Amino acid sequence: MTQTPDLLDRLASLVAQATRAGADAADAVVAQSRGLEVAYRMSERESLERAESLNLGLRVFVGDRTASVASGDLSEKTLAALVERAVAMAKAAPPDPSVLLATADQVTDGSIPPSLDLIGPGEPSPEELSEMAKTAEAAMLEVSGVTNSEGAGASWGRTDIALATTNGFTGAYRRTSAGFSSTAIAERDGLMERDYDYSSATHLSDLAAAEVVGRTAGERAVRRLGAKRVKSQAVPVVFEQRLAGGLLRSLSSAINGAAIARGVSFLKDKMGEQLFQPGVTIIDNPLRPRGMASRPFDAEGLPVSAFEFIQDGVLQAWVMDLRSAGKLGLESNGRASRGIGSPPSPAVSNLDMQPGTVTLKAMIAEIEDGFYVTELIGNGADIATGDYSRGASGFWIENGEITHPVNELTIASNLKDMFLALTPANDLVRRGSVNAPTVRIDGMTIAGQ
Repeated sequence: MTQTPDLLDRLASLVAQATRAGADAADAVVAQSRGLEVAYRMSERESLERAESLNLGLRVFVGDRTASVASGDLSEKTLAALVERAVAMAKAAPPDPSVLLATADQVTDGSIPPSLDLIGPGEPSPEELSEMAKTAEAAMLEVSGVTNSEGAGASWGRTDIALATTNGFTGAYRRTSAGFSSTAIAERDGLMERDYDYSSATHLSDLAAAEVVGRTAGERAVRRLGAKRVKSQAVPVVFEQRLAGGLLRSLSSAINGAAIARGVSFLKDKMGEQLFQPGVTIIDNPLRPRGMASRPFDAEGLPVSAFEFIQDGVLQAWVMDLRSAGKLGLESNGRASRGIGSPPSPAVSNLDMQPGTVTLKAMIAEIEDGFYVTELIGNGADIATGDYSRGASGFWIENGEITHPVNELTIASNLKDMFLALTPANDLVRRGSVNAPTVRIDGMTIAGQ
């Protein structure tokens, strides 16, 4: 792979070239990645893939007009043509005074805190990844009741990201990622169920044991056999820990500065109000050591820090980049994210709901009749209205005990009501970039038979 100093030199040269071609300002980003992925099924390796990519994005400003272009060819001839095309596009673009480049006093110095620790040692061999996938599937197939496999896979990747702007900012960082998963099929009396388990981390050494992931996938599939239908009713719904993070994704979309500026969020008038019960805290932390979405600066070169978007249940701020902050008459809080061929936009990084004090067992013990959700189907959250409706399956709760699997249900409510009725358990486990403990939400509607 090209070394980071070479990437930064190339970007600095490119933005300087853009100003010589008629741009008032410019920024450029490059992402260089390589990855390895292996898939197994029924003890046979199905695929082994290696991928490498190098892509560059350039954004230029001509007055209050801007344009973004991208290329996977970094030759001098191609980049010269890219610059000319970008400047010509910007001159023809409609004006947008809210699109800004960070000023020199806004950006960070580009240094990387050593505590981030985003690079795992070495690159695994295809044999190492194959052994992980093979071991996970073997453990899964040993579970009584598992009759087939949808496969197991393991992957590793590394990405170098560099950013340079005409305001003098240059910065770069690297990250690795690793993960594997296994999916089981169980059968009884001619009826089949499937389920899965997975593990992901920035460092390969932080992954769960392959045997544990495989066995858990098998056990999850088997326990779903014999599912029943239940009647429609309003009951407490418990979202399994690995699903509860989806509610945070809905929240982050609803408090995204771009959505607020356009007026298309059901939370647009709720700043400073009680969205959750007192005691609920939701933190976004771009500087978490080994975090799946950690970064030393945002996509506009601004400094980043941990921030409590929900503090004691109260909404504290929107998720903002420079453009959305400008439209709202506020300051960016360093949440700009960016694709190679697109301009920056607001996005969270490592978002967590902090754990509560009640155990999962105690949470369920308090429920006379309820639904413990372990799978959700479809994307049924309307951020404009807050309406929420998802297909679901899981387990029925009776008299404080999980009794039998249930399926073919729909759960529905409004996110505003769900957030206020939410109680977090104490079992937060970080499995990705957005995480929450198990949560209980009272009063949801169950549509069954």
